[in-house]
Amino acid sequence: MSDAQERIADIVRKNDVVLFMKGTPLFPQCGFSSRAVAILDRLEKPYETVDVLQDPEIRRGIKEYSDWPTIPQLYVKGEFVGGSDIMMEMFESGELQELLSANA
Repeated sequence: MSDAQERIADIVRKNDVVLFMKGTPLFPQCGFSSRAVAILDRLEKPYETVDVLQDPEIRRGIKEYSDWPTIPQLYVKGEFVGGSDIMMEMFESGELQELLSANA
């Protein structure tokens, strides 16, 4: 496992809810990251973020780690949930609220 993969695994393991995104919650750098932050903020559950634009190794590595080609990526209790489209579908159906409540 590469250094980036180990760092990602450590971040995912240490945080109940973590969003790998472009930018920060206050200044998202793409519409998809902005939507993901808006969804999580609306649910009012604590979460951590990782700005992949600040670390090219993490930016490349997260795509390999999840085998998912796009960013943002949400992890809950160590499990990959999906990107902003999946988050939106889960939010609209109530699944995301259930997942975060069950893992709070």
